[in-house]
Amino acid sequence: MRRFGDPVRPGQKYRPRPGVYAVLLRGAEVLTTHQAEPVPEFQLPGGGIDPGEHPIPALHREVFEETGWKIAVTCKLGAYRRFTYMPEYDKWAEKICTIYLARPILRLGPPSEAGHSAVWMTVPQALDQITNPGDRAFLARALRA
Repeated sequence: MRRFGDPVRPGQKYRPRPGVYAVLLRGAEVLTTHQAEPVPEFQLPGGGIDPGEHPIPALHREVFEETGWKIAVTCKLGAYRRFTYMPEYDKWAEKICTIYLARPILRLGPPSEAGHSAVWMTVPQALDQITNPGDRAFLARALRA
């Protein structure tokens, strides 16, 4: 599985953190989420899978929490791993990020997760503004599909 981001720190223990994320296309636009803290950044909507939770319901839950949108999942694009420190959980994590292509269906309301806002961008803007290189790579892959 391809790795993106910072190299593994020798001697650092990482705990697996599976997550699901969505590339949400509407014409020439991409739905992203802006997370205000711990560092302001644009991301693909998604997040961690809770213990015992199936990935697809987790994806629906996470996208709704971060954007307020109901989605329809189209297909799995792939997965990558990322080794990082998660200050909001005080945890060193091996994030295993599974990316899906999905369609935004209906905006049900504002994001319910504090510090998140839904932001529509053009594809070039998203490829420039999304901070995580793994997310950018899978957005580019989705555009070729």
